Amino acid sequence: MDKIVARHLAVDMYGCKPETLEDGVTLRTSLPALLEHAGFHILSAKIQALDETHTAILIILHEGHFSLHMYSNISYVAADLFLCVEGAAPEKLLQNVRSLFHPEKFRTTYLRRGDFTSTTDLKPKVKTRVAPLRRIHNTGAKVIRLLAHRHR
Repeated sequence: MDKIVARHLAVDMYGCKPETLEDGVTLRTSLPALLEHAGFHILSAKIQALDETHTAILIILHEGHFSLHMYSNISYVAADLFLCVEGAAPEKLLQNVRSLFHPEKFRTTYLRRGDFTSTTDLKPKVKTRVAPLRRIHNTGAKVIRLLAHRHR
């Protein structure tokens, strides 16, 4: 096992289901259930509407913290999971969180916080995935634009 202080995953989710973003009751029950099912211990949780389109959720865990910022007007969710226990697997939990919001596209940035073993490469690892239907839609739109441009 690497000698690091913590693992930090940041996930940007684009094109999320609007009904999930606006359903506070589901979020209040689903998120803690996902965390507890993944083996995390919740110490405290706070959900705060910052304005009519921006809601923040902060959950303090015995193992670290989990936060979400949801923007219903642009169907966007930013999630952070910071775990400071050895052997933590944040990827599994965030996969379940992604299934809750059903994003069309998401980007995951993985950081090894307090990594004392590797000083040469401190860049985060980034993965981007686009849902298959969104990829088909984007490709079709590009073809239509290309054909329209050729016929001018």
